[in-house]
Amino acid sequence: MITVTKKDLIELGYGTSFSADIIKKAKELMITKGHTYYQSRKLDRVPREAVEEILGIQFPNEDRSD
Repeated sequence: MITVTKKDLIELGYGTSFSADIIKKAKELMITKGHTYYQSRKLDRVPREAVEEILGIQFPNEDRSD
């Protein structure tokens, strides 16, 4: 599983506050899907797919086969 952090989003050009909001929303999304692991406040990584779903985009990646 490829993950995304707030720092990764900032490097992509998103603002600090917006990046934090994206991570928060991605954690909420994962919790609603039954992944209670993401309830941890200290966890700062979320699956890339969750971020892509929230933003409605796909990140370019050489490793991706689809």
